[in-house]
Amino acid sequence: MYRCSIYGTEKINQYEELIKVFLQPGEYEISGALEVPDDLPAKSSAEASAKAPAGDAEKSAQDLTTVCIFDGDKDAVKRQIYRDLQALTGKQPKWGILTGIRPVKMAGELVRKTGDPAKARRILLDDYLMSPEKADLVLEIYQYQQEITGRPKDNSLSLYLGIPFCPTRCLYCSFTSNQVKKPEIDRYLEALFHEIEFAGKGVTEDGYEIESIYIGGGTPTTLDEEQLEAFLQKITEHFDLSKVKEFTVEAGRPDTITAGKLEVMKRYGVDRISINPQTMKQETLDIIGRAHTVDDVEAAFAVAKEHGPGIINTDLIAGLPGEDFADFKRSLDRIVELGAGNITLHTLAVKRASRLKEMDGEFNYRNEELREEMLSYAMETLRAKGYRPYYLYRQKHTSGNTENIGFCRDDAASVYNIRIMEEAQSILALGAGGISKIWFPAENRLERVANVSNYEIYIERIDEMTERKKNGFFRKNTWR
Repeated sequence: MYRCSIYGTEKINQYEELIKVFLQPGEYEISGALEVPDDLPAKSSAEASAKAPAGDAEKSAQDLTTVCIFDGDKDAVKRQIYRDLQALTGKQPKWGILTGIRPVKMAGELVRKTGDPAKARRILLDDYLMSPEKADLVLEIYQYQQEITGRPKDNSLSLYLGIPFCPTRCLYCSFTSNQVKKPEIDRYLEALFHEIEFAGKGVTEDGYEIESIYIGGGTPTTLDEEQLEAFLQKITEHFDLSKVKEFTVEAGRPDTITAGKLEVMKRYGVDRISINPQTMKQETLDIIGRAHTVDDVEAAFAVAKEHGPGIINTDLIAGLPGEDFADFKRSLDRIVELGAGNITLHTLAVKRASRLKEMDGEFNYRNEELREEMLSYAMETLRAKGYRPYYLYRQKHTSGNTENIGFCRDDAASVYNIRIMEEAQSILALGAGGISKIWFPAENRLERVANVSNYEIYIERIDEMTERKKNGFFRKNTWR
């Protein structure tokens, strides 16, 4: 058993997240205390434990203890834990002590602070124990983002609208997703339209310019053509879209895409859609609960090229249940052949609310080398095909402690994806589950204003949702 005792703080969550990179629940204990005792126990050394004679219970690897004193430097505590567990387990996680989801944002802050990418890289290596590979990657992505989008204007805004419905619920899903009939969707849209009208006035009065629009879910193309047209018309009626750089609809499920829906989108200015097969292996689609087929994916690409917006975003997942390297390779190669301009590779994250977590609580801890092999192949292949990595984020409970990374051709980078990760712009989120973020540039900080996640409660309490935004988001030019 590995034991970690931290004195000087009771806030131990971030340290436990680091321990989980090395060990499974049940293999460790962690505790925190505000007071530092006079008789502080001695710190066990992982190097010494590895050399201890068999049967020495006090110094065996199974009984290693790390004792830390927190004096305001949380990274120092993390480095001590990392080095002990590295020696104990033989693992050397490439992200070092980082457990946050936005390493590119952090790299950018270091570049701006030091004024020198080389100095920023040295900090990533020495202070955060990142591998040279990951340090170079995040700095490359940060530089590319500056080239293609730059920093957002202080009064710019990204607009997110959520449609919390899907044809089926995926095995790994933990998002707001409901399977309902048309009358229920109509009820939801009525409430959402009320919030759109309110928010449109607030955006105008506070002097915001909308830079990007993202309609997500769920699966927004669960809406039929009539519902979709009414929805997009409501957006164009109540928001000034003259400064919008991109307008995305997440048409994730290929079986929900039709020529008619695509034509509706084009009429209202949508210029990119997402087609998210996750895999091109039919047996896996059946296992994870997708109602569509591989043929549906092929057909969706074909109809999108004929009738739809110009740019297609696509998601694939590395590490799906039952898939080997050859399965992933075939999926990636085929998506490239189909002509996606923007490809995001996710490593499967098994969330607590997913059915997969209930079925296999240890899924995250298996096949780490396979996930690395998949992502390495993707990086090499996509670069060779003219794609560049342009945004990156990490998630908790990700298989193999890897990352999600977006690739694009130079004309297909998603402004919204970049902005949501750099957190230097206000995000106005409408609909059930939407979390708005108001940015205060002078203080470089965000405040969150959340809607309820349950769509039925959202409908019942829609006036409360608008009141939350009135008091928490629209504050008359807070960006000035």
